[in-house]
Amino acid sequence: MGAYATIAVPMKTVITGEDVLAVPEGGELQTSPGAVITPWAQELAEVRRVRISTTPAALAKRLVAIGADHGGFPLKEELKKELTRLGHAFRDVGTFSTDAVDYPDIALAVAQAVRGGEARFGILVDGAGIGSAMAANKVPGVRAALCVDAGAARNAREHNDANVLTLGAKSVDAAHAAEIVAAFLSTECTEDRHVRRVRKISAIEEHYLK
Repeated sequence: MGAYATIAVPMKTVITGEDVLAVPEGGELQTSPGAVITPWAQELAEVRRVRISTTPAALAKRLVAIGADHGGFPLKEELKKELTRLGHAFRDVGTFSTDAVDYPDIALAVAQAVRGGEARFGILVDGAGIGSAMAANKVPGVRAALCVDAGAARNAREHNDANVLTLGAKSVDAAHAAEIVAAFLSTECTEDRHVRRVRKISAIEEHYLK
């Protein structure tokens, strides 16, 4: 089994059949200690030869929630390979085919995973990347940025401490998207002036939540 066949869902307390079906046959599903595995999940895991194991804590800290609508589905599948190559565990929240879905639903799932601490970062893919960014940014604590190249991705992280990356499948191919993802995940917001400005973004959000 290659590394590409490993999927991590370390913050879930219940592993369902859907989680097992998201793993390629013969692959591995990594989860948190003490997670409950439903009978259906156990049966599917046996039939599909999916091994369910405990995710190391260090791996959980690198978890990325990834999702896409039908237009972004093919690119999402390619980016899952890139995440594994970079050493990041991921949770795929859907969609799982090119059948039409509504991008706000997927954006919400990824944004909630980031806000809830289930993932450090999120990645969203739709046709243009714009709608997903708008939807994700409605969730308090989420700073989603549409990035069209690696430079923009580094800026989004270094200057704005973005925690969700959105991509437009109609604008970037798999190779360029992989470069953007790598830049986004490898850059930190550390300089005082940038941290101060991000706090002001959070203050605006908090003001309108009152």
